[in-house]
Amino acid sequence: MAIPNFLYKNNRVLLKELTKTDFKLRYQGSVLGYLWALLRPLMMFAILYIVFAKLLRFGGDIPHYPVYLLTGTTLWSFFTECTGQGIQAIVMRGDLIRKICFPKYIVVVSSTLTAVINLLINLVVVIIFALINGVSPSWTWLLVPVLVLELYTLALGISFLLGAINVKYRDVTSIWDVLTQALFYAVPVIYPISMIASTSTLAAKAILLNPIAQVIQDIRYCLITDQTVTSWSYINNPFLKAIPIIIVVIVLIWGSWYFRKKSKKFAEEI
Repeated sequence: MAIPNFLYKNNRVLLKELTKTDFKLRYQGSVLGYLWALLRPLMMFAILYIVFAKLLRFGGDIPHYPVYLLTGTTLWSFFTECTGQGIQAIVMRGDLIRKICFPKYIVVVSSTLTAVINLLINLVVVIIFALINGVSPSWTWLLVPVLVLELYTLALGISFLLGAINVKYRDVTSIWDVLTQALFYAVPVIYPISMIASTSTLAAKAILLNPIAQVIQDIRYCLITDQTVTSWSYINNPFLKAIPIIIVVIVLIWGSWYFRKKSKKFAEEI
C-alpha cells in the first residue's frame, strides 16, 4: 500500500521541529548557550594537547600535530554525542511517543542531527585552525563529507540498536558510557598509529579495522597530511580493507531491523 505524500511531508516537518527543539534545549539555561558547541571540543583538545603533546611529547613526527589532534577530538566528540543522545532519545521523548502516532525512528534521527549541527560548527573551526597552522587546501577536502557520513551512519545504527534495548533495560546508557571511555584509548585520537605500528604491525592493523579509527585517519589524510597512516595504505588484503565499511553496513541494517521490530511496543514499555 502506497503511503500518501502528506505523511512524508508531515514526517519531514516533525523531524525538522524535533531537531530544532533538541538543539535549543541542549543549551537552554546555560550562560554561554550555543558557545558550548564550540567550547567543549576545544577545551578537551587543549587538555589533551598540553598533556600528550607538550608533556609526553606525542606527535613530534607528525606534520601539523595540533590540527591532527583537534580533528581527532572533534570527530570523537561527535561520535560520543551522537550515540549518547541517540540511545536515550526514545526514553527522553516518552510523553510524545505515548500521545502521538508517528514513525519512532524520527525521534532518534532528530537527536543525532543535533550532533551533526555541532560537528559542522566545529569543522569550520578545524579548517580555520588548519589554515592558520599552514595546512594547504586540497581537492581531498571534498572527501571529508563522505567520511563524516560513514561515521554518522555507524553512530545512527548503534543508536537504533542500543536505543531500542535501552527502553526496557536502562542500564544500557551507563554501560555504553563505560565502553566509550575504553574505546577512546583503542582509537588513535591522541596517539599516532605509527607509535603502535613501531611496536606491533598486527595491533596497528587491528586498530585500523575499527570504523571509527578508519574514518578519523582517512579524514586526517584528506584534510591535513598525506603522511597519515590509513587502513587502505597500511593493509594489503583487499577484503580486510573493506571490513570497516562492512561493519558500518551490518550495524545499520541490524540496528534498523531491531529498532523497527521493537518500536511497536515502545509506548507500553516507556
